[in-house]
Amino acid sequence: MSNPAPTEYPVHEFIRDRWSPRAFAQKPISAEDLRSLFEAARWAPSSSNEQPWAFIVATHGDQENFAKALQPLVEFNATWAKHAYVLGYAVSELAFAKNDTPNRNAQYDTGAAMSQLTTEATSRGIRVHQMAGFDPNTARDVFKIPAGWDAIAAFAMGYPGDPASLPEPYRQRETLPRTRKSIREFVMSGTWGHTAEFITK
Repeated sequence: MSNPAPTEYPVHEFIRDRWSPRAFAQKPISAEDLRSLFEAARWAPSSSNEQPWAFIVATHGDQENFAKALQPLVEFNATWAKHAYVLGYAVSELAFAKNDTPNRNAQYDTGAAMSQLTTEATSRGIRVHQMAGFDPNTARDVFKIPAGWDAIAAFAMGYPGDPASLPEPYRQRETLPRTRKSIREFVMSGTWGHTAEFITK
């Protein structure tokens, strides 16, 4: 099942086909595939090669830790995410390990790692739905996340399922047309708000 983006300009199919479903199939992701997804995250760029990311992950086959991974999610997300094969949290180290000074790019770099993981997942037919809807304090307590690290995003992973399996309002959201701002709105040159010429030509 696919929900390709209606792009204005050509992009790679793994970018076009990436989307965040709420309906997941009851199909395991192999350990081999999971290792490759996190290998993709491993090779993301980062400031000073600090690699300020960590991932807390549970598969549906590990019921004890999967139940723990559900606890920080808000109810709206837990309702559908409990059917994904994998639940996880992206965690950022907020200071440079080498000198303990603040790393203002830590969350940016962790996002880059998640983006590479997501692209690799898409190439394998696996979908990733990232979530802001969770309580970071609960995540800290449940997973014993140490001081100096923050959980910044939750994510569900699995093979896409049938939208008809979802109750409302999730089902309707699953089938709505995908939309994005035009690149004219956010690619600028010279001064803020001035669209770059290579876009307007």
